[in-house]
Amino acid sequence: MARNKTLPMKLRLGKSRDMGSNIPSWVTIKTKGKIRSTPYSRRHWRTQRLKK
Repeated sequence: MARNKTLPMKLRLGKSRDMGSNIPSWVTIKTKGKIRSTPYSRRHWRTQRLKK
């Protein structure tokens, strides 16, 4: 990947990083355990590659 990244690429990478993280614990508490995972599938950095 290029060392100097364009702004759209940085935005896509940032969104993908956020999508791969866990939900905050307060969300589980506030929804009384109904929401325990992210609404989209989790992505592992090594097994699933991003589209550029």
